[in-house]
Amino acid sequence: MTNQSEPSFEQLYRELEESVRRLEAGELSLEESLALFDRASQLAEQCNAVLDQAELRVQKLVERPDGGLDVAPFDG
Repeated sequence: MTNQSEPSFEQLYRELEESVRRLEAGELSLEESLALFDRASQLAEQCNAVLDQAELRVQKLVERPDGGLDVAPFDG
């Protein structure tokens, strides 16, 4: 389970999308752009970490034909 104080993947991704939108608009100063780029990089890393954890969970919960659970690689 995730900690209630930690943002969800969806929240992180929405903020990342908004950051990219603002950067692409080109209406920020250089300093604002650099700060936002830094934040967007952090958000991308957090999103990747959440996805990596989800992949590990999927690998652990692959059902076998006999109804049991088996560890199998994720073929993304």
